[in-house]
Amino acid sequence: MGLTGLEIYKQLPKKNCGECGTPTCLAFAMNLAAGKATLDACPYVTPAAREALESASAPPIAKVILGTGDRAVEMGDETELFRHDKRFYHEPVVAVEVADALPEEEILNKVRSINDLVFERVGQRYQVEAVAVRHLASEPEAFAKAVSLVADNSPLNLVLVAEDPAVMKAALPAVANRKPLIYAANAANYEAMTGLAKEHECPLAVKGGSLQELADVVDKITALGYKQLVLDPGARDISRAIADFTQIRRQAIKKRYRTFGYPLMAFTTAQDPLMEVLEAVDYIAKYASLVVLRTAAKAHFLPLLSWRQNLYTDPQVPIRVEEKICEVGEVNENSPVYITTNFSLTYYSVEGEVEASRIPSFIIPVDTNGLSVLTAYADGKFEAEKIAAVMKKLGIETRVRHRRVVIPGTVAVLKGKLEELTGWTVLVGPREASGIPSFARSQFA
Repeated sequence: MGLTGLEIYKQLPKKNCGECGTPTCLAFAMNLAAGKATLDACPYVTPAAREALESASAPPIAKVILGTGDRAVEMGDETELFRHDKRFYHEPVVAVEVADALPEEEILNKVRSINDLVFERVGQRYQVEAVAVRHLASEPEAFAKAVSLVADNSPLNLVLVAEDPAVMKAALPAVANRKPLIYAANAANYEAMTGLAKEHECPLAVKGGSLQELADVVDKITALGYKQLVLDPGARDISRAIADFTQIRRQAIKKRYRTFGYPLMAFTTAQDPLMEVLEAVDYIAKYASLVVLRTAAKAHFLPLLSWRQNLYTDPQVPIRVEEKICEVGEVNENSPVYITTNFSLTYYSVEGEVEASRIPSFIIPVDTNGLSVLTAYADGKFEAEKIAAVMKKLGIETRVRHRRVVIPGTVAVLKGKLEELTGWTVLVGPREASGIPSFARSQFA
């Protein structure tokens, strides 16, 4: 268990300088104990105190990195049990499994399908981050061959699933520079698997048949000096697995139980692809940092990745787009100009309907801190003065020869003032984005 706030306070310099971002050393100590601050924020802590406070200043769930370069993803490093307490930080990695027992052409076809699991939605890019290669073939050498084949044909991160250390040792060197996750160390093989992980500096998954067995193996591995770990409690029945995940997360965050302070991973087991996705939804909601599925059908992944993105956004910060002049179609100096807010759902609703009108147009999303039209107007963030200032700042008058601008119908009251401030003719558009196509054809066609 971690140190209490008062125990931490005794080790601090007690300057109350505020340079750490909190007004007093006692407040800083309480944040350290709660896992909501790091010791690096204090510029005056002594080396002796730093060593004594290392366990208290470390996050309750360690950060583990899968992969290298631009593709690297961070797992763990979370501080909350419930999203509404603050927020969750690192989106779980979604991986799709490929078995080494498949014929080479089938492996290649599945890898191509996995590479194609990329989506653009409301200005966000969603994608699968990893390929998990599982050893199922009767020939040990098939695993190394499959791993190399996948690595040569996919830029995604790798999860190597083989519990025989000899099989893993044959496959790992060829891809070790990509820092794959090695799966898995267990009570029988942990020494050999830990040796491979340390030699190649790769993250290591630890599998247990029960929470007690998992804790025992983790303690043995950390005693060997390795802590880049991902935990798999081993349960495959989803209700048992969710119960184990919840218990591990609670022990790590509430009790500061360091043995369980690592990211979690899960495998889906349902035979029906849609049920697989539902299992993955549950695992993502209940603390998995890595979920491995078998299905690679594109239609199954958009709802899963959308759910993941929604869960891991800051609940206090709406999703927003950049305040700039946006172009829809091949615009010219005669193209219409639409005004809206920068709440992403509002903006992309407007953009989609403007595109449906088939009239190339400009759209200016005014920065309203991510609020929708009526909410922003009620909060004083979508007023005529603000719109006029943004139009001038962005220089829309240099992009079009006309002087007409369209505002949402729900804020028609802004028309007169905006005309006075800008000298432009203000057209009151439809109240709902769905009315834009007919409005555009009647005004601009």
